[in-house]
Amino acid sequence: MSGSPMPRTPQRLTDRKREAIVRAAVEEFRSAGYEATSMDRIAAVAGVSKRTVYNHFPSKEELFALILEELWQSSVASVELPYRADQPLDVQLLQLLRQKLDLLGDANFIDLARVAMAEIIHSPERAQAIVCRMGEKESGVSAWIRAAIADGRLRQVDPEFAGHQLQGLVKSFAFWPQVTMGQAPLAQAERTRVAESAVAMFLGFYAV
Repeated sequence: MSGSPMPRTPQRLTDRKREAIVRAAVEEFRSAGYEATSMDRIAAVAGVSKRTVYNHFPSKEELFALILEELWQSSVASVELPYRADQPLDVQLLQLLRQKLDLLGDANFIDLARVAMAEIIHSPERAQAIVCRMGEKESGVSAWIRAAIADGRLRQVDPEFAGHQLQGLVKSFAFWPQVTMGQAPLAQAERTRVAESAVAMFLGFYAV
């Protein structure tokens, strides 16, 4: 009995070291960019040996791919709202877009997205695998649209296509200017304006 916790302790330590490595990598990629970031520097910031870093991640490319995937996962997870047949469409869509805008208003998310975007443009082959995996998963917005179509409240349309349209209405104000031109995240009043106008335009075309 007294020895039962022992096998879990190394695992917890391993998990903590891995988390420290990922946090350090995020910090370095944000501040220095991909090319200038080294595994030596990541190890130093994480407070672990270089060998420990390589035990968890065989290469900087693999570590960067993980961060890209986690960036996308946080984006998807932030926009989840089950479709409700008993609620108005505009109320539900406003809630969805507010969730999205909250994420896009996070400076850390924008900084990481800027690093990821620069590297994807610079070396598209490096990010190709992760981008393909991203495309296989359905976002919360597309899932909601699919359910509303099945309920007969939206026109028949490709949910992925319509989802991209809706999110494009938001990202043109709250993502691309921040990532490409360094503009500040939208203030709350601007977020509300963007969300409400996007919902009105979307439902004006697609609502039955």
